[in-house]
Amino acid sequence: MSRVVNRRNFLSITAAAGIGLATSKAIAGQTNAGNGRGLNVAVIGAGVQGETLMTTCLKMDKSSGVRLKAVCDIWKDLTLSRILRVLERFGHEARGYVDYRQMLEEEKDLDAVIIATPDFCHAEQTVACLKAGLNVYCETPMSNTAESAREMVKAARQTGKLLQIGHQRRSDPRYVHCQENLLNTSRLLGRITAVNAQWNQSARADRGWSRRRQIDPETLAKYGYTSMHDFKNWMWYKALGAGPVVDFGVHQIDVINWFLSTRPKSVTARGGTYYYEKKTHEWADVVMAILDYETETGPVGAHYQMVTTSGYGGHFEAFMGDQGTLEISQSSRGNAVYRDPDAPDWDKWVRLDFLHRPGVEAPKEDASVIEVGETKLPAKYTIPVVLEVPYYHPHLQNFFDAVRGKAHLTCSAEIAYAATISALKLNEAVATDHTCVFKSEEFLL
Repeated sequence: MSRVVNRRNFLSITAAAGIGLATSKAIAGQTNAGNGRGLNVAVIGAGVQGETLMTTCLKMDKSSGVRLKAVCDIWKDLTLSRILRVLERFGHEARGYVDYRQMLEEEKDLDAVIIATPDFCHAEQTVACLKAGLNVYCETPMSNTAESAREMVKAARQTGKLLQIGHQRRSDPRYVHCQENLLNTSRLLGRITAVNAQWNQSARADRGWSRRRQIDPETLAKYGYTSMHDFKNWMWYKALGAGPVVDFGVHQIDVINWFLSTRPKSVTARGGTYYYEKKTHEWADVVMAILDYETETGPVGAHYQMVTTSGYGGHFEAFMGDQGTLEISQSSRGNAVYRDPDAPDWDKWVRLDFLHRPGVEAPKEDASVIEVGETKLPAKYTIPVVLEVPYYHPHLQNFFDAVRGKAHLTCSAEIAYAATISALKLNEAVATDHTCVFKSEEFLL
């Protein structure tokens, strides 16, 4: 029977899966946060991602006690005004700000801040919020440069406040189940030798905007933008973002690092702006990369691709071993385990509820027609965890519980920093057209 994760049973299931209670204030945050009145939370950046995170907060059980008290966004006449009206309908009396510094100066009863602004803003805003005594949930990637990401980690250490980075797979019960039970406890896949991961999305026109209610040039310039086009399409500009291969890839490379329990040794990558106009799309729109890992059981090669011109195949991570393959994704694709025909029987792990045997077995091959060199079809098993809450719910819930002193962060600044360094190197490999070797000091903090 599959374990269904919904709002009601999320806490009990994640605790059993290993996202457990903390015993240290330094690890879990301040146990008196909120003082029994719930958590007062502000949001900086109310665009697409910020709205998604706020919507997730609104869908949480009322017992979560999360109160959205302030929202900051530089598009005052459109994004900010609309979000404030929505929050009011849900009973959240939030105040609006254009400048986050004014928000920090005037809002004196906040416990935490969610940051969902463009990459180049993350470090400055995160450091300021931490120094103001607030716990921070910051979207991925940490920053568009290694130096500024390092400053974020230092600020968290110096202030003693919590900094959770938005690698939501770290809190996803399905990923936790696979990492702990299928890879670590049972070593179901045998020796992993290869990983295949991708994030493909369909070609899209550049984002437009309302000419009638656009941001004035003075405000845009004040906050680092030269036009409405780069404000709306910041991911493609090198001064504003780290590019799609980092923005998407950092999530999946973090999963590879996590599941292999190590960091990459080198990366070779090819790519370029093959589809879009280079004048407005400075980062590569297609990237193919090979990352080399050295694990306790031997070397592993990981292929990663990012395509923004076709959605074929979607996004997933596949870990291939000599006894089986795990394919997992936050989308509907994948989330299955395939047993190699010559692998030991998996009945023990089915009985332990580590995985489920499907109702229909793999078809039997006809020995009279099968070619000698043809690969036998593997038997498919399913992962017994079904997530019925939004993808972001477990990770935000983990952050809020950590602020209350009831849980460990599942993605601390140190964990996210390693993933950020790993992903940023892809851009370097594409730009130099060479294999880039990771130096151990690059990961030191």
